[in-house]
Amino acid sequence: MRVLVTGASGNIGSAVLADLARHPDIRVTAVARRLPDRVPPFDSADWVPLDLTATGAVDELTARLQGVSAIVNLVWGFQPMSDEKRLADVGVGSLRTVLAAAQRAGVGHVVQFSSVGAYAPPSVPGAAVDENWPTTGVPSSEYSRHKVAAEELMDEHDGRGDGPLLTRIRPGLVMQRSAASALLRYGAPAWFPRWALDLLFVLPLAPGLQVPVVYARDVAAAVSQVVLRGAGGAFNLAAPTPLTDELLASALHAARIPVPLPALRALVDVSYRLRLQRVEPGWLDLAYGAPLLDTSRAAQELDWAPTRDADQILRELISGLRDGASGPSPVLRPRTVAGELRDRQRSGAITRRRES
Repeated sequence: MRVLVTGASGNIGSAVLADLARHPDIRVTAVARRLPDRVPPFDSADWVPLDLTATGAVDELTARLQGVSAIVNLVWGFQPMSDEKRLADVGVGSLRTVLAAAQRAGVGHVVQFSSVGAYAPPSVPGAAVDENWPTTGVPSSEYSRHKVAAEELMDEHDGRGDGPLLTRIRPGLVMQRSAASALLRYGAPAWFPRWALDLLFVLPLAPGLQVPVVYARDVAAAVSQVVLRGAGGAFNLAAPTPLTDELLASALHAARIPVPLPALRALVDVSYRLRLQRVEPGWLDLAYGAPLLDTSRAAQELDWAPTRDADQILRELISGLRDGASGPSPVLRPRTVAGELRDRQRSGAITRRRES
């Protein structure tokens, strides 16, 4: 069985490749914009350099799909958050390329990474929702809007009835130790040293934070089962416990300072506009607005069970942040002070930029 994995060099991609390699009947072709070194787990696949947003990408991808039974599409972008059009082109545009190429080549199965971010807020705060919950998202979150757009694109293809079987993986926040450097790069400016985490004595947070999280290897195990079983539809994936404000403060050894959510959002917004940090306030809206996840379907149809709870996942990630842990994939946006200054000179202040 041949499986093609796009965006294979990233956080989730590395875990997916490692898990697929455990199955001797699966041969993997991996696609990425920049190819990683031939080290585990990347040495288990045949690699193809391809930017799915480039002109002619549909034709080139179609040519690579001969004999492929399933595509696992992991392509998504997180930076620069100030360029929403670019991020939509990467996330939603790449899915459009994958679906068009799969249709042309007659690939029978496409597995798309969606997210808890596609779901509407729960009717009751802290409630867990199943896969039938509306995928209308949290409108103030750029990330959520793009996940909703991807879901709508899949709905459109499902409605035609003549395309590949579609599977939607909807995980909580996916974490693992090797993703630590990437998360720091996404969220903090280059001048912020990782050792400063040890100086974090207080943590201002609004009460009531409950974010579903999941270990990257657990996600990868579910993907392998989806591919092997030809399972369609949507699957929620989450650890048995969520990330909470109390848990986050405990893991950082910081005192939790309760702050009203509107005040916390204003603080995030101002610090983002001043480029003191890289996380736009829509992520906070998503963190406090997203539902918890009912994973019963994955348990029943994939025999899936998470191996780590939120506390274990978070403490591993924070250990990785302190150690500067990273995977072997090439970094698309190196985290350097010089690079930060170049970005500022090129783009100017966020408040002065034209919003797309």
